[in-house]
Amino acid sequence: MPIPQDSTSAPSDQLNDRLASVASISRNMVILLDEAGIIEWVNSSFEEHTGYLLQDVIGQSPRDILYGPETDPETIRRIRRQLHLGEPFEEDVLNYTRSGKPFWVQAYCAPILRESEAVEGFVVIQNNISDRKHSERNLRIAASVFDRSHEAILISDRNNRILDTNPAFSRITGYDRDEVLGLTPAILSSGRHSAEYYRSMWHSIENTGQWRGEIWNRRKNGEEYIELLSISRVHLEEPGQYYHVAAFSDITALKNHAKELDRAANYDDLTGLPNRQLFEERIIAARAHADRQQRALSVCYLDLDGFKNLNDRLGRATGDQVLRTLAERLSRSLRTGDTLARIGGDEFALLLQNNNKEGVYQRILATINGPITAGDETLRLTASLGITQYPKDNGDAEGLIRHANQAMYSAKEKGRNQFHFFDPCLDKGLRERRDQLAEISRGLQNNEFELFFQPQVQISDCKLVGFEALIRWNHPVRGILAPGQFLPAVENSHLEIPLGQWVLKEAIHQMNTWKEAGEDLAVSINVSAQQLMDRSFSDYLASYLRSHPELDPALITLEVLESTALEDTKRASNVLARCRALGLQVALDDFGTGFSSLTYLRTLPVDTIKIDQSFVLNMLEDVNDHAIVESVIFLAQRFQRPALAEGVETMEHARALRNMGCHFVQGYGIARPMPATEVLDWATEWQRRRSSGTGGDMLEPLMASGEGI
Repeated sequence: MPIPQDSTSAPSDQLNDRLASVASISRNMVILLDEAGIIEWVNSSFEEHTGYLLQDVIGQSPRDILYGPETDPETIRRIRRQLHLGEPFEEDVLNYTRSGKPFWVQAYCAPILRESEAVEGFVVIQNNISDRKHSERNLRIAASVFDRSHEAILISDRNNRILDTNPAFSRITGYDRDEVLGLTPAILSSGRHSAEYYRSMWHSIENTGQWRGEIWNRRKNGEEYIELLSISRVHLEEPGQYYHVAAFSDITALKNHAKELDRAANYDDLTGLPNRQLFEERIIAARAHADRQQRALSVCYLDLDGFKNLNDRLGRATGDQVLRTLAERLSRSLRTGDTLARIGGDEFALLLQNNNKEGVYQRILATINGPITAGDETLRLTASLGITQYPKDNGDAEGLIRHANQAMYSAKEKGRNQFHFFDPCLDKGLRERRDQLAEISRGLQNNEFELFFQPQVQISDCKLVGFEALIRWNHPVRGILAPGQFLPAVENSHLEIPLGQWVLKEAIHQMNTWKEAGEDLAVSINVSAQQLMDRSFSDYLASYLRSHPELDPALITLEVLESTALEDTKRASNVLARCRALGLQVALDDFGTGFSSLTYLRTLPVDTIKIDQSFVLNMLEDVNDHAIVESVIFLAQRFQRPALAEGVETMEHARALRNMGCHFVQGYGIARPMPATEVLDWATEWQRRRSSGTGGDMLEPLMASGEGI
């Protein structure tokens, strides 16, 4: 309301003095303006709040010193309009201190009127309401968070009756807000948790004022879900008054994804069994338990015998079904606390918790032996089982698995359907072999291998018929290594086929180099059983020959070791037949050292029989060796195959072999294996001496020339 101005009496002067005193001591800010809105006076509270002194503001407009960049322009316009009209008004205004700090005031302005009702000035009373404004802002933020939160929020009283929920609560639970007000959160209970579980929860809330954990609840439609729940107890100023604020999110999808990740990381897709990673974790836990209980445990490594051939013959789908069937059988045969894992392919691992007698391992093998129906066939499989026992073997998890694996290979060497216990001495040998294989692999990558070539001569006229390619290793530390110093480690390893392919490619490459130099020289190349029986061997060989069309395939002889146990003679015969169809020759190497020589001679398509040097070297002194050599030559003649004798070191060897009817010879008596760079010179010199010889026995002067021993 307007403030009248009365100056007719003395009491009024006293009243004005008193009003001035009130204005001076008031905690509210008081401003006196003239009729133009210019400051005439301010009280001390104004000075304290704004930082402006009375002498600083007299003669200035409030808007010039109090308003700032965030002061609402519309509010300023309303204030100016009310001042112009001379009407009272009340506004919330954002002011600024002299230092630039904003603060909110509630301003009440009333005009001071003369007796003529004319406006003489204005009195403005401002109350600092910054705290209230901040509280209102915080409440608005809290309300926005409450409404927009992705987490469900539930507020309940001290009796746990629901007072409020947010939209996310309805989205997650399916309950509308009005449906749950006045009820307790028990309406969400899934029934999965015991009363003790909830007592523990409320015990934590009573003692710490909060609880956090995972809990199963149920939506309105009956669907169960798992939530991550936080409950806090909020105390107000009223004595004994508190509320509960619960916030939760639905983590069902997250949990399901975690399960999927866990399964992918720890379980085998095909069988559902633990994989190697989880198996190692189980071993670690089992070792600790065994230590506490002073008990033993066994780690077993099981590999199916001949499964690769079965898989190739019946197809992968059938092979997978066989693996699933065996996994189910083995799982059912284990005791509680034992673990079966699939390590990979047809390899399984077992962790047996207690001391085990041999009968346990026999039963495991018997479980594998049971008949399995695969399509129209009934299969009976066998397995090789390696076992290591803790704490006798005090290895870590990885070491125990490795040792069981080594024992499994020993079981395979004993024959099918066998088990074998880990031997530390064998472990040392296998480690040495593994290290040697790693070194050989590096040697292949670093081009440390090369081929030497040893001549093969027709005994009747000393004609050079070809060379045998023999691998050597230019070891960076040990120098030139003969095959016997590294090939035994390669046999039946993952390097046997790559190394064999290297020999094949290098020999053909060398033949091409000699051809470019004007010489067509035949070369014999050793092929291992594993390389020969590899399904891609003949295709690989055909592809490589097509890339060298200038070479005559008839100059290439594949030497197959007779002493190698070929599991599938029929298949070997088919592979060799395909090789011969490509134009290659085939020689049966080390003939006489195996147990099936006659069978191989009858069934394998070979062009040449090579007599093993172990018989030739001692045939002049040992009548038994002499008889064997003579018999092999006789068999070769009856089967119409030429014979080539290795290990010919003296003229006496050569003469005896010629008298027996042997066709070709090879050995130190002719020449030692030589690098490829020396072959052409040696062949030229041999031909020169052969051409200059006289008489029918040219071998003797050639062998006596110093080229041999």
